[in-house]
Amino acid sequence: MMNMTEASIDQADFGLEYAQQNDVQYAEARLIDGIRTVFFLQNGNILSGSTLPWQGIGFRVLVNGGLAFVSVDDIFNRKTIKKAIDTGIKMARTSNPKDKINFGSPVSNVAKWGIPVKEKISDVTTDRMLDLLVEMDKVAESQNISTRANIFEAQELNKYIITSEGTKIDASLSMLKFFGILTAKGLLDSEQKMVDLTRSTGWEGTKTWLKEYENYCTRIAKVAAQSDHKLTGKTDFVVGPEVVGIICHENCGHPSEGDRIKGREGAQAGESFWRDLKLRESRVGSEYVTILEDPTIPETGGYYLYDDEGVKARERVLVKKGVINEPLLNREFGVKFGLASNAAARAADYNREPIIRMANTFMKPGNFTPEELIEDVSSGVYMLSFTEWNIDDRRYQSKYVGFECYEIKKGEITEKMIRRPVMELTSIGLFSSIDGVSKDLNFDFPGICGKSDPGQGVPVHAGGGMIRMRGIRLG
Repeated sequence: MMNMTEASIDQADFGLEYAQQNDVQYAEARLIDGIRTVFFLQNGNILSGSTLPWQGIGFRVLVNGGLAFVSVDDIFNRKTIKKAIDTGIKMARTSNPKDKINFGSPVSNVAKWGIPVKEKISDVTTDRMLDLLVEMDKVAESQNISTRANIFEAQELNKYIITSEGTKIDASLSMLKFFGILTAKGLLDSEQKMVDLTRSTGWEGTKTWLKEYENYCTRIAKVAAQSDHKLTGKTDFVVGPEVVGIICHENCGHPSEGDRIKGREGAQAGESFWRDLKLRESRVGSEYVTILEDPTIPETGGYYLYDDEGVKARERVLVKKGVINEPLLNREFGVKFGLASNAAARAADYNREPIIRMANTFMKPGNFTPEELIEDVSSGVYMLSFTEWNIDDRRYQSKYVGFECYEIKKGEITEKMIRRPVMELTSIGLFSSIDGVSKDLNFDFPGICGKSDPGQGVPVHAGGGMIRMRGIRLG
């Protein structure tokens, strides 16, 4: 007797075969089959929770240069599958785009991969999950965190991708998500910080959560109790991995997305200042700045070995020694750039089309120790974390507000905490101000990245070491 996954795969195979009976240039089926458990807690009280099956198939068809996407959740009704595919073929055929979509050379990868798991999420009871979440909330309360809003999600699923070109990818995935908004009463005002512990792992990944969460709470309470000093004028900054991560993500990762550069995402998620630049020629930062994108880093939120078009994942060099080098591309935009896909196609769910997305974005380690970066600053700010950020639709004008920040005097970090220093400058100005990057690499910024319409939130990670920035005017 077939288990549910085998039966589901039969339905995806059926849908692909049915699509191929019609006059299509390309067809694909992407099956999601699994479960997810979600809880929402506020100040330790469980407001909602559920464990639900997660099952559906997304289909794409390419006809006469027109591309259409459809999906079904009633996957065992073959009439429903046929009707959806018929609708998709009709949509693609009648779209008749002036700029015909071309996926380039065929891709026919066959692979099976999975996230290494020691303890399966499906073997963990909801009571055990809630015990951990309640214990974490008690820790926060004991640290004078007055308001806690926490969202937990555990996912375990199989993803199966099959195409008319011969690609067949079978992936076994497991992910833990935790996102919290924590508020502590302070000397001058309340202080608030977002906390994210998302990672690709089995239940064993929660073993460090309590300690990590306690550390966040301690730091938030400290900022609320001690941060009261203001600085103005121009100063130097030494910035920690969390801030480096969001800078790499927002000021480099998003503008490097090929669909933004070409205008496809203009109405949904914005454009890109890279549009006016030339690959491997235009300088956007100092020689110290090399920014990488790599989905193949284990346990990160953005971990995968094959993307949702079946292309094998690899490291992408977005900026090389200050010069833009490589955009993020799927198959369609690989052709538009005269290149090839670098495996950046991701979809948040079976009912969302694969589009160009980041995975893990970070600053390549440099040659400095953290001490060397700091000792050459006579007067400045050490920004360890941030509380607020903003950036325009072209990913050019940006603003970062510090959270846990200390004054640097005569090459040493003091105990004096700076309250909410503001860095407000262009992406090029920001990257050009960097004159040193530390040797270490930390992924201190996990998150859910949103894009497109209808919206898609996908898990990502970002980070780096520490960077030194010269002559930044405080906002």
